[in-house]
Amino acid sequence: MNQHFRHIHPLAWTIIIGTMFGRLVTSMSIPFLAIYLTQVLGASPTQTGFTVAVSSLAGVMVSFYGGYISDVFGRKIVMLISVFGWAFVFFGFSAAQHLWVFFLVNTLNGLCRAVFEPTSRALLSDITPKDQRLLVFNLRYAAINLGVVFGPIIGLQLGSAKSTFPFFIAGIVYIAYGLVLFLQFKVHGSSLPARSAAQAPKLSEALSTAGRDRVFLPVLIGTTFCVLGYGHFSSTLAQYLAMNPHFSNGKQLFSYMLSLNAVTVLVVQYPIVRTASKFPPLIPLILGNFCVAVSLLLFGFAGSIALLMFSVVLFTVGEVLLFTMMDMLIDRIAKPEWKGTYYGTIGFNNFGNVMAPIVGGLLLDQFGAHNGPAVFLPLALSAALGLPFLITAHRRLTLREKITLKDADFSA
Repeated sequence: MNQHFRHIHPLAWTIIIGTMFGRLVTSMSIPFLAIYLTQVLGASPTQTGFTVAVSSLAGVMVSFYGGYISDVFGRKIVMLISVFGWAFVFFGFSAAQHLWVFFLVNTLNGLCRAVFEPTSRALLSDITPKDQRLLVFNLRYAAINLGVVFGPIIGLQLGSAKSTFPFFIAGIVYIAYGLVLFLQFKVHGSSLPARSAAQAPKLSEALSTAGRDRVFLPVLIGTTFCVLGYGHFSSTLAQYLAMNPHFSNGKQLFSYMLSLNAVTVLVVQYPIVRTASKFPPLIPLILGNFCVAVSLLLFGFAGSIALLMFSVVLFTVGEVLLFTMMDMLIDRIAKPEWKGTYYGTIGFNNFGNVMAPIVGGLLLDQFGAHNGPAVFLPLALSAALGLPFLITAHRRLTLREKITLKDADFSA
């Protein structure tokens, strides 16, 4: 294992460590945004839902271009512009005092994330040998959750539910991340794979190829429902706990649930990934979708903290199954010259994140936080709609790989 770590590219380590600190400061602030808007600014759950959702909507609108432009112009320039832009977005959050300003800066937040994230994942794939990609992608995912272990607790202590100061800290950290990336690109730029515009597909060609891919398309639709279910954790559940009279300190309870989520990821990620990697890549996604849907159902019926915490653990197992294997699945089905495009296009599944706070906010307005089953039963059912699409993708990928294997045997 140590030998594998030594062969990881320095830029990959920069992205992994930068991701950890980035998620640390992001989880200090963003998860509490819904609570801040309702309890400090006095916004309704529906208004809050739209304000939180606009980040994901902006991300969906440009997610394809985020990966595509990095295929055309190169990873370096796209990552540097987006990471420094992201820093100033967080400064905008810290200065915001009106709902429309939060709406605007959260839109920009989604744009920056939708450009930076697929580009950084495509760069990780570029600079990592094929046999090490599962390790690197999972180190990145572990880094995300290591940051989220401590972020919510620090945010609670800094008063994130009633102050925008933690956003200012996030802006400083992203400035530092951008400077380190700049220096690393300067030192190791010559070792990056050469890219030219001729290597990248035309936009129309890339769109039609991804759209016609009989495996990728149901994966995209199915994971959209998965992300819809996942998105309720940081939006609908946060408001539900803060507003529910049954739980005396919902804000504090939610911060502990966020940390439990991250700790559980760190504990179960390695054994789950080690086991899941032995199965066809879509089986873990199918199981993950099922776990998320069931956990949402349990959130609605949970009358005790113990059942809530069990639901978090089940939700987290589903999350690990979904998101640790998704990068490897895309890496497996995408052509090498189109990886940025595919990583960007899969970002369209964030339409689920767009709908989650809106649907959750509408249900909370309609039924109230005291009626958990009426709120969470529809959410669980909508998340489960991803299952038939993922099962279809699994069957098609199995058939495709059998045909490819037969053709290879025939050619030999």
